[in-house]
Amino acid sequence: MPTPREYRQLRFERPSGASELLLVRHGESEPAVFGRPFPLVDGHGDPALSAEGRAQAALVCRRLADQGLDAVYVTSLRRTLETAEPLARRLGLEPVVERDLREVFLGDWEGGLFRRKVAEGDPVARRMYEEQRYDVIPGAEPASEFSRRVSGAVRRMAVNHPDQRVAVFCHGGTIGEILAQATGARPFAFTGCDNASLSHLVVMPGRWQLRLFNDTSHLEQGPPTGAAPLT
Repeated sequence: MPTPREYRQLRFERPSGASELLLVRHGESEPAVFGRPFPLVDGHGDPALSAEGRAQAALVCRRLADQGLDAVYVTSLRRTLETAEPLARRLGLEPVVERDLREVFLGDWEGGLFRRKVAEGDPVARRMYEEQRYDVIPGAEPASEFSRRVSGAVRRMAVNHPDQRVAVFCHGGTIGEILAQATGARPFAFTGCDNASLSHLVVMPGRWQLRLFNDTSHLEQGPPTGAAPLT
């Protein structure tokens, strides 16, 4: 009698033509100080990394160094470039600036005021979380425009990197928007990811698949030697 055929559970393999995006939130940036607004770049607050943020950057870049990366992306805001620099230097890759991955524009609350308003429980900040949209803030970027520019950036990266894996250093609001689109979740379902956290997205034609969200294990003890690759 022939031996019955076995069907084992399969490990994930990247589909042919798909792109893997390792989404990294920048390290912690400088604190906002009353009366000393952050410098602006195209209207967006542009603080540098804090000392803690630089330490976080070193750890997340060490985590990513052996992950078989083909490219490194950053935004037009310096906290992403400062976070990516240790990795780009180690791999000899020139960071690619994708401007449309910059953080959501916060209108009248740019320059650090957003942090103060949230910390003080401003009524508009409470409404923002209740309605799950940033554009209740005066002058803020409309939700539809933010969604459109972020999805466009993801699609461009996927087109440019089929069958490749890239590290994408960006922002908490941006990552939240990308993952909400990937999963069909409510707009703020994935907001609040930690500084220097890692999320893993596989982009296929017509489908985005979330594989990992807000991994900060590298910040707790640093990656062990020979850490297993992401799958």
